[in-house]
Amino acid sequence: MKPYSQLSKDELLSMRSELEVKFNEVKAKGLSLDMSRGKPAAAQLNLSNGMMDVLNSQCDLKSEEGVDCRNYGSLDGIKDAKRLLADMSEVSMDKVIIYGNSSLNVMFDTVSRCMTHGVLGHTPWCRLDKVKFLCPVPGYDRHFGITEYFGIEMVNVPMLPTGPDMDIVEKLVSEDDSIKGIWCVPKYSNPQGISYSDETVRRFAHLKPAAPDFRIFWDNAYSIHHLYDDDPDVILELLEECEKAGNPDLVYKFISTSKVSFPGSGVAAVAASSANLADFKKHMKYQTIGHDKLNQLRHVRFFKDMDGMREHMRKHAAILRPKFEAVLQVLDSELTGLEIGNWIAPKGGYFISFDALDGCAKAIVAKAKEAGLVMTGAGATFPYGKDPADSNIRIAPSFPTPEELAIAADIFVTSVKLVSIDKLLENK
Repeated sequence: MKPYSQLSKDELLSMRSELEVKFNEVKAKGLSLDMSRGKPAAAQLNLSNGMMDVLNSQCDLKSEEGVDCRNYGSLDGIKDAKRLLADMSEVSMDKVIIYGNSSLNVMFDTVSRCMTHGVLGHTPWCRLDKVKFLCPVPGYDRHFGITEYFGIEMVNVPMLPTGPDMDIVEKLVSEDDSIKGIWCVPKYSNPQGISYSDETVRRFAHLKPAAPDFRIFWDNAYSIHHLYDDDPDVILELLEECEKAGNPDLVYKFISTSKVSFPGSGVAAVAASSANLADFKKHMKYQTIGHDKLNQLRHVRFFKDMDGMREHMRKHAAILRPKFEAVLQVLDSELTGLEIGNWIAPKGGYFISFDALDGCAKAIVAKAKEAGLVMTGAGATFPYGKDPADSNIRIAPSFPTPEELAIAADIFVTSVKLVSIDKLLENK
């Protein structure tokens, strides 16, 4: 297809009229479609329904080391759950603490603790004149929400096909001791689906921060969320790389089963060095006597081991894969060659990242909403909700049915075409 930029004004106006007719026909149907967040569909939730049956009043409710999971205790989690989440995190059991139901909650608490009590004896961040965080963009809006909540200044770092631009990361952290952390989604990143290269991971491990209390917030949310079991992305394990580099305390690694079992009812964990874990536990003992051990036990009894968890994720992939492929097929067939957008076909995770012409993202999302399609707000993938180019849009294919997705994708590409034509007409 001919690029829109090469069309005459009359050609663009004619095409616009045709698209408007199609758009208004869809709009008249009064649809209500939701691609705003990466929520698992009901069919995915059904995969874990058996977890509700593995514990009952007749069960032995003790962990493998004999802990009565109905009672107080086991501050850092039962041994069975530590083994499972450690395997999921690709670390040894002694490097893991089990938390409650949400890794986002753990990340919030971690930033809060750094603010009020500091990191390993260093000055609490709340007593400093300025605290900054590096934010690879486009990125995860809820990460940015945490740092914004605490008044931490966020600094954009561009994402490359290999991960964050490490030239910029290395320069900034080595020169500015007010930079205390960086948000990372290292595998199948939100929203681009990028997995960090070996070189990127090693460069993270070898960082030389000016701030001794700088930490990498490594949110490995999609560590086993492959779409293609025969071609999964594999990344280096950062804790081990940090130990090799002589920087064992540099990283906090977060993980959970939120999109493995039940979102909001999963099990979360943090993996870190012994010094960092001791620091975590020192504060945890005032916060809780122990997280939900029955839920920990329920997960262990249901999945049994890492092989069981991988098999479970293959079932998730079988549901998700056709949805991603359906959206990508529409993008490919309808927009390839028009030069009005770029997108990445991810091999895992929960999102497709779309970059429209500069200055068009908000208008495209608004246009789609007119026709009954709700998408993630334009700008959400950047700190403060401000995309400097107003171009990035996060597409979340997981929740709608396949039938709804076909309609939603058509609404989206029609909106992209209409808004892009208007943008190009401004310059004709």
